Amino acid sequence: MEVTAQEVAEWMVKEIRFTGTLYQTAAIEYVKANFGEQFVYVNENGNASLSKDVKKAFRKLHGGRIAWDRDGFLWAWT
Repeated sequence: MEVTAQEVAEWMVKEIRFTGTLYQTAAIEYVKANFGEQFVYVNENGNASLSKDVKKAFRKLHGGRIAWDRDGFLWAWT
């Protein structure tokens, strides 16, 4: 069964609701292992990142209730 970016985004929101935070490195490892490599890419800085489709679905889902902490490389419930 084909996994969608929406499903990945839903997992991220659930995880952050439950734990309060989600570190980018943990998210990328989990997404690669459980959803597939197609949702991860290497950005212009040479770092692993979640696909634009996942990020777009994620932003729509949380509607501003989750913030990105640039210093900590994590998302947190606001």
